[in-house]
Amino acid sequence: MIGGSVLTMALTGSGFITQAASGQAALLEVKGGLNKEEAKKIGAALDLIQSNYYQDVDRSKLLDGAINGMMESLDDPYSSYMGKQTAEDFEETISGSFSGIGAEVSSEDGNVVVVSPIKGSPAEKAGIRAKDIIMAVNGVSLHGLKLNDAVAKIRGPKGSEAKLTIKRSGSASPIEYTILRADVDLETVKAHMEPGKIGVIEITQFSLNTAERFKQELSKLESEGMEGLVIDVRNNPGGVLSVVIDIAEQFVPKGKMIVQVEDKNKKRDGTLSKGSGKSYPVTLLMNKGSASASEILAGALQQSAGAKLMGDNSFGKGTVQTSFTKQFDDGSLLKITIAKWLTPNGSWIHKKGLQPDIAVAQPDYFSVAPINKETTQKYNMNNADVKSAQIMLDALGYKPGRKDGFFDEKTVSGVKSFQKEQKLSENGNIDTKTAEALETALIKQIRDPKNDNQLKAAIAEVQKEIAAAASKH
Repeated sequence: MIGGSVLTMALTGSGFITQAASGQAALLEVKGGLNKEEAKKIGAALDLIQSNYYQDVDRSKLLDGAINGMMESLDDPYSSYMGKQTAEDFEETISGSFSGIGAEVSSEDGNVVVVSPIKGSPAEKAGIRAKDIIMAVNGVSLHGLKLNDAVAKIRGPKGSEAKLTIKRSGSASPIEYTILRADVDLETVKAHMEPGKIGVIEITQFSLNTAERFKQELSKLESEGMEGLVIDVRNNPGGVLSVVIDIAEQFVPKGKMIVQVEDKNKKRDGTLSKGSGKSYPVTLLMNKGSASASEILAGALQQSAGAKLMGDNSFGKGTVQTSFTKQFDDGSLLKITIAKWLTPNGSWIHKKGLQPDIAVAQPDYFSVAPINKETTQKYNMNNADVKSAQIMLDALGYKPGRKDGFFDEKTVSGVKSFQKEQKLSENGNIDTKTAEALETALIKQIRDPKNDNQLKAAIAEVQKEIAAAASKH
């Protein structure tokens, strides 16, 4: 036994921890540590470095480096070693608040990849998207850094600026974002009732209090006469395994599978629902930023509760992490991938994701790249920034006539109309102020539920199922 250590499981890109879910192994064994020859080899390396390196060295840093080296040799973006400060930051995230840009990230092939921006965070408001690669922060390259070191550079005190250089699929050149760091307060559950008694519950992350908050909001909607439900886990990077099981049990009938966990010996442990299911139709909304625990919920509801999945293909993270703290006296933490999880029917969705039953795309302007503010775009230019501006103008109703990146006279006219409305200099050029005003206006439009094609389609699908059920009676 490891000093009575409780198994902790993480199910996100960088991981969140809690006690093991019921039915999972609660304790892990230590198998002796280093043997005599291994200890001698590592000790000799430490002594040789301390005695012969041309500068003084910090022995604790050498030890941390040795552990980091072991973790890197696993070639697993979800296994990592965290020093005391990083471990404390990690714990803050679990508790539901921290200071930074608000994005869940992982490490892939030496790159820092966004799993998902946290809903309502500075990163999400700025336009950071799932699968974005963060190349640099404030001019400092992140390539090749340990994930924890990269995260430390991305995080920072409230009010400070993080200038991110982003590589995005489909963009020919890197994109620059300047984001003001802020306190990210994780209110993980939001709910409201749509016309027709359709409830909508949005889950932004599966933190420690999420299941209880979900139960409260669901009970409230049911007491108001809800006839159908949309669960929205778009851009939800995941979270705590036991929490997502608690939520799934409210919809999966008793005795049906919620999730399976398979260890290195191919032994599978399945978690069966103790719930009773629901009589009303349920649809789950997901996208490329729906990862890990979100995918567990999606798979359980689809395969064991008859729910429809709508939106985009999910992220594709199918592994389980265990976090250990009691083994270290200095406050550090070791997080190791110890198993893979499978959907109720035994599918492993790692790096593939779940496909929606009904695919629904958002308007093209939801994914438009920001405009470079350092260069003024003018008549007769032809580039990606002009194309972005044209997509924005078209979305906002200032018809540029084209969206191919060529700055023609009709685009000039659209820019001037927008500038007039915004009380800017009507020069027809896309300068810094015009670009910023375009992006601000577009973000406001994106946040308007009337423009959310996926949510509207999910509500319509639930309404259709309610009507179909009513026609049978």
